[in-house]
Amino acid sequence: MNRSTRSTLMAQVFAGILILALLSIAVDWPVHARGAAAVTEADAQEIVRRSAEVQAADFQSLPQFNYFQTARNPDGTSKTWERVMLFGSRYSRLVAENGVPLPADRQTAEEARLQRQASERGQESASKRAVRVNTYEQERQRDNLLLQEMPRAFDFTLTGEDRLRGHEVYVLKATPRRGYHPPSSRARVLIGMEGTLYIEKATFHWVKIQASVIRPVSIEGFIARVNAGTRFELEQMPVSTGIWLPSRFAMTVRTRILLLFSRRMDEDETYYGYYAISR
Repeated sequence: MNRSTRSTLMAQVFAGILILALLSIAVDWPVHARGAAAVTEADAQEIVRRSAEVQAADFQSLPQFNYFQTARNPDGTSKTWERVMLFGSRYSRLVAENGVPLPADRQTAEEARLQRQASERGQESASKRAVRVNTYEQERQRDNLLLQEMPRAFDFTLTGEDRLRGHEVYVLKATPRRGYHPPSSRARVLIGMEGTLYIEKATFHWVKIQASVIRPVSIEGFIARVNAGTRFELEQMPVSTGIWLPSRFAMTVRTRILLLFSRRMDEDETYYGYYAISR
């Protein structure tokens, strides 16, 4: 899939959920000191509410980092991009295919494209830049809607504790809350999903998220339907003091467009090499 032309349907269903899991900073809340046995259903809901608040800081911090992203296709092929912030929005520079760095001539060509884009963006009018940056920011804010809706859309149950990749975590089950009314078509997907959250006990970072659609949900004015069998998994890692960002995102999407055409889409992406942008 072209990285710059991800479908509207994919964005509607998953982009916001991905951003939902990108956001985290350390907080001090005394529930972890009381132990899992003392955590009530209300406490579980509060863990998630606090973690959503905490994660908003990383939502704001993501544009301060560049990183590398590898996308693997079902046929085993892959491409790797360096995702850089360039005058207020992202630019993707291809750096490898199938795990092998591009040959020298293609590296030179990709670098030339980057420099041309930097020159164009550096010389664009104030109005043109405002449109480009606002488009980027508006999509980020639309994604953030699902972050805001999560505590209202689901009931959370603490099912236990675990150790995941060296982190002590709470394990919480998320199920659709009866009577929840989505404020927009974008949020409708939440009514048909359930999932499992692994939240670090000490800092409330989201270590891992697994979710799946358990019943079909119509979106986009009932033109498209997301079917059961759609699922995704996201893992995160610390990239700086108090900041965690994605390390892997995998999903399978089953959809029906205009209630006639079925489609399945698969993605498996890893993220690494985060580095702060020099100011």
